[in-house]
Amino acid sequence: MQNPEKIRLSQHKNEEKDWLKWGPYLSERQWGTVREDYSAYGEAWTYFPHDHARSRAYRWGEDGIAGISDRYCNICFSIGLWNGKDPILKERLFGLTSPQGNHGEDVKELYYYLENTPSHSYMKYLYKYPQNKYPYDQLVAENRQRDRNQLEFELLDTGIFKDNAYFDVTTEYAKADETDILIQITITNRNDKPAPVALLPQLVMRNHWSFKEMSHKPVIQKQGTDANAFVSIDHPYVGKYNLYFQPADKLLFTENETNREKVYSQKNQHPFKKDLFHQAVCNNDFNLATQNNQGTKFAPYYEMELKGGESKTILLRLTQQELSAPFTDFEEIFSTRQRECSQFYDEIAPNAPEERKAILKQAFAGLLWTKQYYNYDVEKWLDGDSKTSQPPQERRYGRNSSWKTLRNHDVLSMPDAWEYPWYAAWDSAFHCVTFALIDPEFAKAQLLLFTKEWYMAPSGQIPAYEWSFSDVNPPVQAWAAIEIYKTEKEINGKGDIKFLKRMFNKLSLNFTWWVNRLDRNDNNVFQGGFLGLDNIGVFDRSHGVPGNGFLDQVDGTAWMAMYSLNMLELSLEIALEDDSYEDMATKYLGHFIFIAEALNKMDTDTVNTWDDVEGFFYDRLMLPDGRSTTIKVRSIAGMLSLAAVLNIKKSVLDRFPKFKASIIWFRKYRADNLKYEVIQQFQDGEDLLLSLVPKDRMQKLVKALLNEKEFLSPYGIRSLSKIHENPYKIQIEGVDYSIDYEPAESTVSLFGGNSNWRGPIWMPMNYLFIHALHEYQSYSGNDFLFEYPTGSSKLLNLKQVGIELSKRLISLFEKDEEGNRPINQNYQQQYQDPHFKDLILFYEYFHGENGRGLGASHQTGWTALVANLIQQIDAEEPTN
Repeated sequence: MQNPEKIRLSQHKNEEKDWLKWGPYLSERQWGTVREDYSAYGEAWTYFPHDHARSRAYRWGEDGIAGISDRYCNICFSIGLWNGKDPILKERLFGLTSPQGNHGEDVKELYYYLENTPSHSYMKYLYKYPQNKYPYDQLVAENRQRDRNQLEFELLDTGIFKDNAYFDVTTEYAKADETDILIQITITNRNDKPAPVALLPQLVMRNHWSFKEMSHKPVIQKQGTDANAFVSIDHPYVGKYNLYFQPADKLLFTENETNREKVYSQKNQHPFKKDLFHQAVCNNDFNLATQNNQGTKFAPYYEMELKGGESKTILLRLTQQELSAPFTDFEEIFSTRQRECSQFYDEIAPNAPEERKAILKQAFAGLLWTKQYYNYDVEKWLDGDSKTSQPPQERRYGRNSSWKTLRNHDVLSMPDAWEYPWYAAWDSAFHCVTFALIDPEFAKAQLLLFTKEWYMAPSGQIPAYEWSFSDVNPPVQAWAAIEIYKTEKEINGKGDIKFLKRMFNKLSLNFTWWVNRLDRNDNNVFQGGFLGLDNIGVFDRSHGVPGNGFLDQVDGTAWMAMYSLNMLELSLEIALEDDSYEDMATKYLGHFIFIAEALNKMDTDTVNTWDDVEGFFYDRLMLPDGRSTTIKVRSIAGMLSLAAVLNIKKSVLDRFPKFKASIIWFRKYRADNLKYEVIQQFQDGEDLLLSLVPKDRMQKLVKALLNEKEFLSPYGIRSLSKIHENPYKIQIEGVDYSIDYEPAESTVSLFGGNSNWRGPIWMPMNYLFIHALHEYQSYSGNDFLFEYPTGSSKLLNLKQVGIELSKRLISLFEKDEEGNRPINQNYQQQYQDPHFKDLILFYEYFHGENGRGLGASHQTGWTALVANLIQQIDAEEPTN
């Protein structure tokens, strides 16, 4: 049976059709971002707040609810709503800024990504809109008065959904063709009493003209008679389109331009501004909004009163065609695309239980819905635009001022479309590993972007994220490249060597940057700062190292050992087709060996990272006067050394005699330095295991990893050992520092306090550990058996351990016998409701004891790795 979605992806790959020209690329939050911040000292949250968003034109993008756009965000479509009671028109999702929230920024809405295909041929989004006045002020005030020891005050806590006094607003898109998009918006009254609601399906032209010259300004213009009205779109960058819609109560037009009187107390040249629809609807004064028949912002206005339980559906169609009967084929096209969507996802894990299939499908939906257009030209941003006033000169020496070569203008996979509407380099690598299961071409293109000259700095550094491109994220791009390659090879029967070459060549520059910049003593022990693990240290590892010292980091060193092995593996895979890469395998073998020697060094004259009594790796603080001390925190930073492992099969070694000779040379001539079994155990004619951790240390670490009194929770691996319920304390240069096990939200303000690596469970790190266990298993078979959990007397091999860990992680999203999912720990009753019970949120991280969802509530970026786990278990245990 043919898979139509796969055919569409093939057509796109072969440039037969541009199926990805339109997609869910409209951001969910453009306000409060760095790229919209033109303040002197980088005050992004206050420079462009939510209260300005309805009145002020954006420079670098647009936002909206359940929205779509072309790939460059020129023509945007989204929904607006009003319940007759709110003080503002609901055009975008509301949430708290970082200063307002007791645990940092946080969206305060209920919405769910239900379905989406890789070609975006079918998409479904659910927004739950309260019927009573939205509690904007209450959410801000209550969260402001709470401290970090208290829970966040969420929308469900306000009682706004009591008695089901809300509307389910379901927005669906189905593509009849690449530039023919059918839109279906269904509003259902979930209360048993009648309630009014207004719907404004909004078409917005992104404002370029206020900032730069255009050949001509885009225009949306009314066509046809009132009974058969539609609008035409003429855009110099996108071309001509038509938007057809069912007869509306009113047709509203305005300009997508800043209301300068509202925002800056300056005189407007005309009254047709961005916030005109808000004024018209909330004040019931439509004179201005209905005065014109053209503009750059348009909405057909539907006013309805829905009885209890009643639904109403509005149909629209955005197309390049001219149609006399645009809605006659809606039912057929929608049912076909819905069926094709189900078929596509059923084939990924065909034997999985239905509940897991539903989790997998929503995980992929969230991953695809958070593909968003991202535009940021740092040099232009620093200089300002020719048609606007010049920004403050202080910015030239402030945030991102050293990244003038960075020019981003792409559709990117975002960690969370509201809370993190900007890429983070290491997040994106994990996203691509999941994307590879459904759209390998997008996964490859996305990962390659970070190696392009308009992303990567001339020095070879990969940009971290817009709040500070110079921060250092873990170097996981090479690992992701290998995983994408293997996944595509498994799906299609052939891997993309050209992709590996392109990644390898650019990552060689990045690897050199790491070696030159983050190994300050040239001893193969690395620093790196926070490395994505925010508050995992007793102090800020990027900017708060005491006594002007520096930190030799186990995780920094482990990441580089893993990076070396990834580059080695890339070299060998490419060398199977191009033997000129064999020499590079030897280069990265050498890097790995030197790093492994340094981390495992046994000298008794210095303070070392390995404590043999405690069986753990610890960071080492080096002070300027030569003194050093060990920071004895048992965290995944020390456990990460397990992830640097590679099993090279005998069949591969036999293909590369020069590389094998190098292995023998290292074994023979560095015997005095090889204090552990990195190569000493290798015998010609066998597989070669390269592990940062020697066997005896690996066994001690795995024993701690699988200890429920330390790292193993009912739902995965904790980020900090539970033994730190008794806080670890240390005094350095007369200052007291401490860290304790916090399984839930963070109680400290490091890195904004909206993430916590002091106890909770994080999906990407768990995924790496499972991957490493499988790699050890591929070498040792059943030679390595471990108690699972530690102390249980139940012995499993490492593959079995990996499967059991996967099941614990998947169970975060599964219903228990009472119908409750662990992620919904605080709102179990609400999620028992028939209209909530099948809705799943993919949180940023999870409570180390009960699995409650924490942090960003729509982080279907790297949390979508749960789909990989479901697919892998389905392949390994097809009857499970």
